[in-house]
Amino acid sequence: MTPPSTTGPTPAPATDARSNWAGNITFGARRFHRPSSVAELRRLVAGSERVRALGTGHSFNDIADTSGDLVSVAGLPERVEIAQDGRTVTVSAGIRYGDLAARLHARGHALHNLGSLPHISVAGACATATHGSGERNGNLATAVRAMELVTADGELVTVSRETDGDRFPGMVVGLGALGVVTALTLEIEPSYDLRQYVYQDLPGAELHNRLDDVLGAGYSVSLFTDWTGTGIDQVWRKLRVDGDDSPATSDWYGATLATRPLHPVPGMSAVNCTEQLGVPGPWHTRLPHFRLEFTPSSGEELQSEYFVARTDARDALDALATVRDRIAPVLQISEIRTVAADDLWLSPSYRRDSVALHFTWVKDTSAVTPVLAAIEERLAPFAARPHWGKLHGVDPEVVRGRYPRWSDFIALRDEYDPRGKFRNEWSDRYLPTDH
Repeated sequence: MTPPSTTGPTPAPATDARSNWAGNITFGARRFHRPSSVAELRRLVAGSERVRALGTGHSFNDIADTSGDLVSVAGLPERVEIAQDGRTVTVSAGIRYGDLAARLHARGHALHNLGSLPHISVAGACATATHGSGERNGNLATAVRAMELVTADGELVTVSRETDGDRFPGMVVGLGALGVVTALTLEIEPSYDLRQYVYQDLPGAELHNRLDDVLGAGYSVSLFTDWTGTGIDQVWRKLRVDGDDSPATSDWYGATLATRPLHPVPGMSAVNCTEQLGVPGPWHTRLPHFRLEFTPSSGEELQSEYFVARTDARDALDALATVRDRIAPVLQISEIRTVAADDLWLSPSYRRDSVALHFTWVKDTSAVTPVLAAIEERLAPFAARPHWGKLHGVDPEVVRGRYPRWSDFIALRDEYDPRGKFRNEWSDRYLPTDH
């Protein structure tokens, strides 16, 4: 849920996948598995000393790696079971959002939001609090009402908001530390249509003076900039036809309505982007920035993302502007978007309406790393929370201090995984334990 890509990810990895989609992480697992049943998965987990689940491989750090068994849930039987009351759907963990969305729409249903890439798996996106955009839209994990997961002893358990009370918000964004999720139950709603308009060259002064108006000007709004100047290169406004379907004007806060489809990255073809120019269409064909049917061959990029409180957004952007000259040379594109507050313990938007500052970098870790340090220094006064699945250099102890329910999550993790079966090097840094 993922922020803009120059291309988009490939489908779920095969059982012998040796690296993540971007190719910047080589997995250290001794064995790779793609079980075809939950029973097979349960036996595998019960018999493993160390195990981690792998989604579509669209993380940019070592969160999914392990020294033991790496398990893809993409081979589990597909489930899309809509409840009789039409309010929820239970889905298999490895299903991609784009595939699920098409199935839901065909039956008159919708999700509240989607990420910019429809290729990511439901379980992977929810486990890391990945998200779409919209000031009243929570991240994708806020739709979760129940989960089925295989715990460290191989047992299959079901947890839900109804039965587990205050503990459940601690389980949804579980970072792979509680078990291997096999299915999730998501809230759904009646299907809806959207129009998508793109505006170009929003002046920097208008952004500064009208930031709240700009970010709130649609069901979902994304701002794209290459940080070479003070303004915004493109504003993507997604308007619900049954709601804020206001007519588009050619001049909007000083920005100009695009007359042809555009790609967020300058110079890239818009052929793989979702339809623009205000043409109405179903939610799942407008909320993502990219089309599901486009299947690229590689991911020549790195990604980072930081969440600050909505009230700090203007000051945070001003702070980043002081290192614009360092950001621009190693950047492909940057996206600015909103996420509504939620109650999920390890969500970067926990109890604060947030603005997400996303960066799609060139694929050069050595060049990007010092720029991340400069960004993080500027964002430190705003207690920025980095995305769990992306590159950053914020000290793990500092990260932990930015989550009020951190100690509660550690207690929950130790209850579900007392022997550290789901630990890895990443969790040893961010989820320290005495085991």
